[in-house]
Amino acid sequence: MNQKQYQPPRVWTYDTENGGTWAGVNRPTSGAQFERELPVGKHPYQLYSLATPNGQKVTIMFEELLEAGESGAEYDAWLISIGDSEQFSSGFVGANPNSKIPAMIDRSGEKPVRVFESGHILLYLAEKFGRFLPRDHAARTEAMNWLFWLQGSAPYLGGGFGHFYAYAPYPMEYPINRFTMEAKRQMHLLDSTLAERPFIGGDEYSIADIVIWPWYGNLVMGQQYDAGEFLNVSEYTHLRHWADKIAERPAVQRGRIVNRKTGEAWEQLPERHDASDFDKLPPAPAKKG
Repeated sequence: MNQKQYQPPRVWTYDTENGGTWAGVNRPTSGAQFERELPVGKHPYQLYSLATPNGQKVTIMFEELLEAGESGAEYDAWLISIGDSEQFSSGFVGANPNSKIPAMIDRSGEKPVRVFESGHILLYLAEKFGRFLPRDHAARTEAMNWLFWLQGSAPYLGGGFGHFYAYAPYPMEYPINRFTMEAKRQMHLLDSTLAERPFIGGDEYSIADIVIWPWYGNLVMGQQYDAGEFLNVSEYTHLRHWADKIAERPAVQRGRIVNRKTGEAWEQLPERHDASDFDKLPPAPAKKG
């Protein structure tokens, strides 16, 4: 049907054949669809995830904590294949009733504690270990401003621009234009902010950088939705400089590939149960120049 001729019905009904990349996964009901317990490893923290931008936030945070010497932050990262609907198992729904990755179980205390929503997981870990969140009240507040900005803004990028540009069943001019405008506005905001300071929240690297880099860092480096040229990302010079700088951090290089099952062999670590797992991967190619 021509989109301009679409007339919404009086009552919406679920169409399982609505097309698009995720048509077979999304549905209008919540809850478990089948019985399966989640695996449990040996470490205090059990992460169930996939290396989407939201998943990368948490694995980068874990690797940053370990890089900073927090041995108590050891974790097992289990792959949840959302394309195969594994997020709808009874075990995963028990960890996150919203059936979205990532979900974490903190088993370091007497009773397991579930933590879901990626931004909350980072805040939970930052507060528990006293890392990557400034102690100064004003600086902490500014970092939190950007944490919540990301949680509210990224859906416009992923569910808005990314969906209609890369995953919809066919190109649609209005939503692509609408969300392209918003994606570029967001990048301009970040670029303007980073023209005045080295990190998103101020002078310190913080969870604000960790949550924003997987979305907007990858985007401005042209590694998301194959949309770098379309969005003319080269015009955001301060954002690109920041993204490149974050990408050079060893913990980021490790965290971005955990629970990943696409790309080159050297950047795929579907599960992570020990620091030595990274050593089993083939070496990354040397950078040119």
